[in-house]
Amino acid sequence: MPRPQVEELSEFEKQRLANIAERDALLKKLTLEAQSSGLFAKASLKPSGKDTTSRSKKKPAPRVKKEDEAPIVRRMSSRLRGIQADSEVAKRKADEAFEQAQKAEREKRLRKSDFFTLDNMLVSGQKLAGDALIGIDVVTKGVAKPYERTFADEDVKNTKDEDLKALREEMSSLQLWDQWTPGRIKITPERIYTMAFHPSEAKPLIFVGDKMGHLGVFDASQKRPKIEDDEEDDDPDPAITTLKLHTRTISSMVIQPQKLTRLYTASYDSSIRELDLEKMTSEEKWAPASRSTDEPVSSIDMALDDPNCLYWTTLSGLFSRYDLRSPNKPSSVREWQLSEKKIGGFSLLPSHPHFFATASLDRTMRLWDIRKLSHSNPEPIGEHESRLSVSHAAFNSVGQIATSSYDDSIKLYDFGKKGIASWEPGHKLDEKGMKPDTVVRHNCQTGRWVTILRPHWQQNPQSAIQRFCIANMNRFVDIYTSNGDQLAQLGGEDITAVPAVAVFHRSKNWVAGGTASGKICLWM
Repeated sequence: MPRPQVEELSEFEKQRLANIAERDALLKKLTLEAQSSGLFAKASLKPSGKDTTSRSKKKPAPRVKKEDEAPIVRRMSSRLRGIQADSEVAKRKADEAFEQAQKAEREKRLRKSDFFTLDNMLVSGQKLAGDALIGIDVVTKGVAKPYERTFADEDVKNTKDEDLKALREEMSSLQLWDQWTPGRIKITPERIYTMAFHPSEAKPLIFVGDKMGHLGVFDASQKRPKIEDDEEDDDPDPAITTLKLHTRTISSMVIQPQKLTRLYTASYDSSIRELDLEKMTSEEKWAPASRSTDEPVSSIDMALDDPNCLYWTTLSGLFSRYDLRSPNKPSSVREWQLSEKKIGGFSLLPSHPHFFATASLDRTMRLWDIRKLSHSNPEPIGEHESRLSVSHAAFNSVGQIATSSYDDSIKLYDFGKKGIASWEPGHKLDEKGMKPDTVVRHNCQTGRWVTILRPHWQQNPQSAIQRFCIANMNRFVDIYTSNGDQLAQLGGEDITAVPAVAVFHRSKNWVAGGTASGKICLWM
């Protein structure tokens, strides 16, 4: 009788059985090692009477241990070994270091109430002249397109109004200061937040406040020394003085015309300081009673006829008035809660300073009369609401207001024509009375790294036509009239950043712009 033929295993089945055998050998080895280390008791090696598997297993070949093979060490926690974990020590050290760093950072940001001399304030540079800094003498989201003009020479030539044409020609003829390029006029280490011209007409003296509390001082009357061709490497930078006045952002500054040697600076460090430009000293004029109180000051102003009274607003919506002749006590400050949100900017009407305008994050521009302003329930003369937040409200000398808003518009209000100078206390304006007279489309999308754009009037123009300047995201500074007519668009090939902080000199046709890198541009 023929023997039945045995079917040979396929290659796949052979490989599968080999894998099973290798796995079983590894498991057995691990079990033996665990037993030898005392992890658990040895299991009985006697087979039970019940077959545990229906498939016969091939006995694997014994694994020969290499002589140089390192023994397997079983992992044990530091807790079981009775050793304190290194990670806990490191974590505690890291937490302590972090707390120390946080404390140091908080201390750095706390305001300093000390009386400063030049040695305490000077960061870099030197005094500019002798012992003093001054001598005796609409509505679509905009997209920035660098160097693309929105106002050109053709707009000037095609002007029909002769007076407007003459003013356009005058303002468009302003030239970028040519002694040094803007890239070499770095006044402050950080981003510029605020600027001001000294009212003097003898020379252009510019003050600049930055993000970290530095004050830069620049005298644009200086001349660049003549350099021979073989001395180009020795070409000096312009003379600049940089002082450290505050511990946080300098948000606003003002020079009262009756105190030309005093510069008042307001800061997010909750203080207002007075810089004596002759003695080169700085003194704190107002701050909360406790250094731990955080009340960042957003804007500051002073009346033309009162050199002793400070007005300011805060990021918490407060409006305050303080007489400098009073002791620096909380009871000496009069406060009004005018908004539940940040007041970004405000200004007094120069001719009638009891009227003032505020711009707020709550999207409103409000007009107020301090003569009849309740502390418990302050009510404005009127308000106008924009689609998005309003950045600043600037009064000029004849009762007109210019605002900038994140809805990409400049709104112009003419309260002079509505008789603001003759309004009695308690006067009110309805929604129609607060409606802007002109709306100009203007890209105000500064983003995170560019300082918010704010309009700035020339307070004493040498003509009947009122004008203000505001930065252009295409790296220009635009000049407009109070009717919204554009007069000029100032620029230059060497301007490599947005001159976001733009200011007019009080009476001269001098315009300055400050950038996020602490540099300035000047047109004269």
